[in-house]
Amino acid sequence: MLTESSPSVGGQHYCIDGIRHDWQLAEVQALFNLPFNDLLYQAQTVHREHFDPNEVQISSLLSIKTGACSEDCAYCPQSAHYQTGLGREDLIPVNEVLKAARQAQDQGASRFCMGAAWRSPTDQDVERVVTMIEGVRSLGMETCVTLGMLTDQQTQRLKQAGLDYYNHNLDTSEEFYSEIITTRTYQDRLDTLRRVREAGINVCCGGIIGMGESDADRANLLIELANLPQHPESVPINLLVRVEGTPLADAGLLDPLVFVRTIAVARILMPKSRVRLSAGRNEMSDELQALCFLAGANSIFYGIKLLTTDNPLADSDRQLFQRLGLRMGGASEDHHHA
Repeated sequence: MLTESSPSVGGQHYCIDGIRHDWQLAEVQALFNLPFNDLLYQAQTVHREHFDPNEVQISSLLSIKTGACSEDCAYCPQSAHYQTGLGREDLIPVNEVLKAARQAQDQGASRFCMGAAWRSPTDQDVERVVTMIEGVRSLGMETCVTLGMLTDQQTQRLKQAGLDYYNHNLDTSEEFYSEIITTRTYQDRLDTLRRVREAGINVCCGGIIGMGESDADRANLLIELANLPQHPESVPINLLVRVEGTPLADAGLLDPLVFVRTIAVARILMPKSRVRLSAGRNEMSDELQALCFLAGANSIFYGIKLLTTDNPLADSDRQLFQRLGLRMGGASEDHHHA
């Protein structure tokens, strides 16, 4: 939502319900280049128009099938292409999933996300995941899964099961994408997002910052998300976790203030989306996380692990929330389920 101080390309903007879907690179780069205080002020202003500024939604993530993935994503320890010491595990039993979901719920999570390292699941795989979705829903939690690419039929099946969210990240800009992944095209990802949206399932889609991408790549990733026909309801912004054995193990460290700027610009471009601090929080200081909340992040992943990488313990998160006067928010009272 543009304010008077926002850069503009002039003329009429393409808006749906007052939300823009026609951002251009020059104006998004101008946002990134604003003085830090001005950018945060603008992001916080937009944030307060649409959300309670002191409420953070909590999601918990469980890896339900780990390792031996045929994709070659350069950041991922689960890829079969790299030697990262990660063992292959089959899909875990439903009772273990429900035990983890109950534990997450007891710790304040309102959404339970299940991730499986597949390029694309078989119909049989999907049926096993459906049982998990139904079980987690019966606990009164929102459900989210990330399973790779889907067929139309599989997407419909997940919708029938009552799936609330499907996560499928774009990872980076289309221009930088081939530097990170060669086993699946950018268009494959966009096609999966379209299927999920057409089936009436909420979309969770974001990317990873700190993989050696340029400032323009970060801007183009956010433009790709913000110019979708409908903004993702959840936008996870991950900070690269450098894992030994992956091609990005020696990637240079990202300036933390660039990460905060990315959160702020995501908030301005997608005013009604939940912007989520995801992977990489274990490497973030409390002060950096506080700046991210100020910049408009209002969701986190909570729990010991994010798929295979460490995450801050729930207790330390609770203490940080207490120090910042933040409350754990409930499920999507601010989003209508499609």
